[in-house]
Amino acid sequence: MDYINFYLNLIFIKVLSQMLKLFKYNATSLSGKIVLKINKNFLKTSQHFVKKEIINITGTNGKTTTSNLISGILKENKEKVVSNFLGANMLTGIATAIGKDLPLSKKADYFVFESDEAYLTKLYDNIKANYLLVTNLFRDQLDRYGELNSTYKKINEAILKNKNLKLLLNADDPMVAKLGDNKENDVVYYGFKDIIINNNQNDKNLSPKESINCNCGSEYEYNKTFYSHLGHYYCPNCQNIRPKVKYEAECKIDNSGILITVNSKTFKSDLTGTYNAYNLLSAICLCLELNINEKTIQKALDNYNAVFGRNEKIKINDTSVNINLIKNPTGASEVLNYIKDKENAKLLLILNDNYADGRDVSWIWDTNFELLSNFKNDIYVSGKRAYDMALRLKYANIDTNLIHIEPNMKKAIKISTKICDNKHELNILPTYTALLELKKYIS
Repeated sequence: MDYINFYLNLIFIKVLSQMLKLFKYNATSLSGKIVLKINKNFLKTSQHFVKKEIINITGTNGKTTTSNLISGILKENKEKVVSNFLGANMLTGIATAIGKDLPLSKKADYFVFESDEAYLTKLYDNIKANYLLVTNLFRDQLDRYGELNSTYKKINEAILKNKNLKLLLNADDPMVAKLGDNKENDVVYYGFKDIIINNNQNDKNLSPKESINCNCGSEYEYNKTFYSHLGHYYCPNCQNIRPKVKYEAECKIDNSGILITVNSKTFKSDLTGTYNAYNLLSAICLCLELNINEKTIQKALDNYNAVFGRNEKIKINDTSVNINLIKNPTGASEVLNYIKDKENAKLLLILNDNYADGRDVSWIWDTNFELLSNFKNDIYVSGKRAYDMALRLKYANIDTNLIHIEPNMKKAIKISTKICDNKHELNILPTYTALLELKKYIS
């Protein structure tokens, strides 16, 4: 192993990152991209600088929040953690994160990396992980991933490359649970027994529901659903059912946060929404597997700050702003379900169709924008496909007098923040590249 080259690469990434920071350019992948061209073994060598475990998180929604929750808990436990906390989850982003965070003088305790589903196989060509946590599988960027079966196959191929991998799988998602069928890996399942929202049983599934088939070809039926196709399922034909879970949870969700009980241990968080309940559950379960104690986990949850664009609260021009990334029908519908009843909410939807967003924006027609049919406040639309978004809102029976179109994002932010007073909160829902533009604009 050429450790001298590796250390030189580390120094290069650290110096370049600092230079870019001086110019207010927070590149999350550039330095890693350069290093991987210079040294194709950089990632392979890096795994020899971890004392304990390498942890990966993948899935369609919740990767960034879940990986940052895990990193926060481990840091609270006084561990040295290297992670791609800003969500750059391809090989170049992971290489950049290693270069930035890995000390020159000692090893890290943990690597915690979220990985793009399609790049997980490439990651495992370079790094042999100890844990893989899979959050969920929804239709997302059909032009890149195809249908759900394609995404499932990509993750499964990665697992087959890493036989010593311990899997933490969401039992409530039948596609994710199926990843545990391979008998060569140690598998731990987690899931919810029940979810109570605003003191009511979670009996209204407002997210687009995927039709998931059992191995025998029959479509699953459900005793209980929590959102989209996540819930307690069974096959009416071959009697295949949701697997037994090691970590079973119950939770209560309201506008103030989430109270979650996992195997008789209770935790609280000011995150909101069913999707974040799953993020919390998965992070807590992985840390319990690592024997992190209950008090440390709770202290980390108390100190958790949302990463940019994931239920993040900031101020722009003295306006209270809540930012939530949207990128597929299920995730967007869950965010809208949280916003729809907020009397003080105004909306700015930013829709781009760059490569990283997915060129195909037909997903907005599967998103449940009808949740906003009784919305009484202004809705601003912006981005490259602003007119497509405005048309979708019109067909969702939203009052067209409330819809304002401004394709230029900077102008849209100025207008929408200017009209918000102290009584109103602006909710910005951008796609991925719009989120990056927004971050640059705010900084």
